[in-house]
Amino acid sequence: MSRVKLDRIDRRILHDLQEDGRMTNVQLARNAEISAPPCLRRVRALEEGGFIRGYHAELDPEKLGFEVTFFALIGLESQAGDRLAAFERMVAEWPEVRECHMVRGGGDFLLKIVAHNTSHENAITTRLTGARDVARVTTFPVIRSAKVLCGVPVDLDEGDEE
Repeated sequence: MSRVKLDRIDRRILHDLQEDGRMTNVQLARNAEISAPPCLRRVRALEEGGFIRGYHAELDPEKLGFEVTFFALIGLESQAGDRLAAFERMVAEWPEVRECHMVRGGGDFLLKIVAHNTSHENAITTRLTGARDVARVTTFPVIRSAKVLCGVPVDLDEGDEE
């Protein structure tokens, strides 16, 4: 797949939408210093090109009854492709598992999980330890989060050699 070169305007649009997905097209265009119709065309092209994967609201877990966030490092008995895929399918069905990453170095998967309370956390951990092919589970309860950012850094100055 060839790499698409984003210009200053595209990067500004991506930056602004990542910061505020509800920003109006008019404000987005104003920030990018273009008019609204071409701005909308650019946003659609960025969506179609896969640069923008979706839009969402960031919810407060505690206000919705999820007082515990923890990470779980999972080691499987086998790293055969079908076993890895089966584990991914299984945790995809668990609503408390918010992220699932295949990792190297000390485990096979790193999960980000939310729970209502410690009892719920223990129940999820028990489900994990009893799951097919799971050899070990190490959990890391979150005490506090000092930084949580979605997405990636967007360099607004990159490639401006014009």
